[in-house]
Order: sequence, then C-alpha cells, then structure tokens
Amino acid sequence: MTGDARLSAPAAARNRQPILDVLMWHLPARGLVLEAASGTGEHVVHFARACPALSFQPSDLDPAHRASIDAWSAALGLTNVRPAIALDATAGIWPVDAADALLCINMIHIAPWTAAEGLMRGAGRVLAPGGLLYLYGPYKRGGQHTAPSNAAFDASLRAQDPAWGVRDLEAVAALAAAQGFGEPVIVEMPANNLSLVFKKAVSCAPR
Repeated sequence: MTGDARLSAPAAARNRQPILDVLMWHLPARGLVLEAASGTGEHVVHFARACPALSFQPSDLDPAHRASIDAWSAALGLTNVRPAIALDATAGIWPVDAADALLCINMIHIAPWTAAEGLMRGAGRVLAPGGLLYLYGPYKRGGQHTAPSNAAFDASLRAQDPAWGVRDLEAVAALAAAQGFGEPVIVEMPANNLSLVFKKAVSCAPR
C-alpha cells in the first residue's frame, strides 16, 4: 500500500522492464505515445522515465485507475506524462485524434472481442503511416495454446466471462491488416507472453 491513490499490480512490476526492452527498439525518438487501458499506471510511468523525449498519454475507463496513474506520475515528478483520460476502445471517436505510437498491454484477453476490433479501428484512425502499434499478452498460435499455463488461464478467464479469453494471434493480425498494418514482429516474452509490434503501412503514391 502506498497511502495514496497509487495502485500496484505485481504483474506490472515483473513485466515492465522486459516490455520496455522491446519498445526501445521500436518507439519513435519523439512524439506522442498513447496507451489504451493503462491500468495502475506502473507501465506508463516506467516507460516515461526511460524516454524523456517522448510524451505519454495514458487512458483507462476505470476512475480508480486514472487516479492511480496520475498519482504515480505526480509522485515521480514526471512532466512527460499527461493526465489520464477515459478512453473506450470500442467508441467511434476517441479523445485523442493523432498519436505516433499506441500501446495496449494485457487488455484484449480480459475484454470482449469487440474491444479488440475497436482498438484496431482506433489505431487505424489515430496512427499515421509508419506509426507503431504495440500489443502484449498471451496468445494462441495456429489455434493452439503455447503453454499449459496459458490454457488454464484461458479457462479461468472464460469462467469469469464467456466473452473473454486468450486470443488467436492470427485473428488479431487479421484485424490489424484490415486497418492498414503490416505483419507483426513477434517477440517471445517471459511467462509465455508475446510482444506484437505492428507498423502502419506506408503507401507508395503513383508518380
């Protein structure tokens, strides 16, 4: 407990550095990084401390999470993290209309598939050609779980809500492709998770 609005998630403490290690290869040197479903805020403040030239816009639908994000940012004295905003991935209009990168960590398996569809549509709207879309979490590959622990996790998610569950990587990539993103760079991560790094395709205009 921190004694203030800050919340703590053990998983975030474990995976934030491995995620940052991947992001450092792909984030732009400057610009705005939008994070969907920021949760406690421990990821975004970790990234912001390591990337002072970037601006970060966290978001979450949960007011307690938004308060936690702002409290973490204030406690660390970060000036490159904007106040957290409410963002519904399924909405047709987002409160941010342009960003250079979009991050979404551990969201699409604990939300209905419509959230993944909305996330991809939103990414297609806010990211310019060459923009980065980064996803992290457990995925099935070729319709199969990559580890028994992921199969058990999937079953527990579906027991909580039948609309939740570990998603097929190929289905997620197809959603991204429909919005103009190329094939993902896939990085194996600790605890049987994956990083998916998408770039929005740059169209070649005819001369």
